[in-house]
Amino acid sequence: MNRVRELRPLVAHVVYRFDVGGLENGVVNLINHMPRGAYRHAVIALSGITNFKSRVAHDDVQFIALHKSSGHGVKLYPRLFKLFRELRPEIVHSRNLAALEATIPAWAAGVPVRIHGEHGRDVGDLDGSNRKLQWVRRLYRPFVTQYIAVSTDLERYLTSTIGVPTTQVSQIYNGVDAQRFHPEPRQRAPIADCPFRDPDLWLVGAVGRMHAVKDPLNLARAFIQALKADPASHERLRLIIVGEGPLRGEALALLDRAGVAEKAWLPGERGDIPEILRGLDCFVLPSLAEGISNTLLEAMASGLPVIATEVGGNRELVESGRTGELVPAADSEALARRIVAYLRDPGLARATGRAGRQRIERQFTLEAMVQNYQRLYDRLRLVGGQTAQRISAA
Repeated sequence: MNRVRELRPLVAHVVYRFDVGGLENGVVNLINHMPRGAYRHAVIALSGITNFKSRVAHDDVQFIALHKSSGHGVKLYPRLFKLFRELRPEIVHSRNLAALEATIPAWAAGVPVRIHGEHGRDVGDLDGSNRKLQWVRRLYRPFVTQYIAVSTDLERYLTSTIGVPTTQVSQIYNGVDAQRFHPEPRQRAPIADCPFRDPDLWLVGAVGRMHAVKDPLNLARAFIQALKADPASHERLRLIIVGEGPLRGEALALLDRAGVAEKAWLPGERGDIPEILRGLDCFVLPSLAEGISNTLLEAMASGLPVIATEVGGNRELVESGRTGELVPAADSEALARRIVAYLRDPGLARATGRAGRQRIERQFTLEAMVQNYQRLYDRLRLVGGQTAQRISAA
């Protein structure tokens, strides 16, 4: 590394685990698309780092896994303190509650700017009402320089429920690479290895971790109900769920018990998500809770009509009746009705997908997201440096 690069300020991104996921994908996008001359980056995972790190395009990014055991991370404080003193980042950027504990050793190590991002809810606290977790967030509040909320829903939670001053919260939407995720210009593209290649089929799909908060079983039930509600759909309707996790086997068993396993394809984790989205006719996000879903943005950028549960930031992305449809969470009947409605009216589905793509181009580009983060980093570094000079002079 030459001396010019060494002079670039370091941002240490702290996550619980660096693996496949929307939050982690946001870290990758930020690192890959921020101008290389602006900042250096390090990724610190309190638990582990997987091959997901290969998605980071820059060769000068440090990856550090601390292999934390379960429970509170106070035992990691000495290691984090020592690590921050060695790396000397100007910014520590932690994400979600599981990484919030890194702010105390960062403060103790003299890191001038400590940013914490709220990216979504956990299955154990879907509406943010858990009093213990609220108390934990208030406990760490004095050690956080600035919060970032990826949705106005999370922004309201921080200011109204946790009591963070409005001036200390920045709301920045996730962005999507609208060049990588784009509509198929002609007929739906065939998906590699997928058994459903007949162009007359109508493919509804989802992409995401097969965990309870993503509620993939709700989509499987809705698919089964859609087949029952519209007998004609047996010939055309097919289901694709891409992702790995503990509920994949249960979803497969549910579909098998209903006798429709041959009409569904659950291939597990895949690395060709842009191509898979271009091979769908409709995208579904059945989550119980969301911040701002990257996969929902990617589906809209791909020109797909979307059906999402009316939770969290989904309300801010989907203009119901124009760019997609919103349904109640955990309501498989409502979800099935929307799937059948798009199946029966392909013209409406295509028009809805076009409107979603236009909304992405107007408001949710990756370039806009990166610029917003860089401006915030620059501003907080300036303020943090001035504060450090005042303390030193005193």
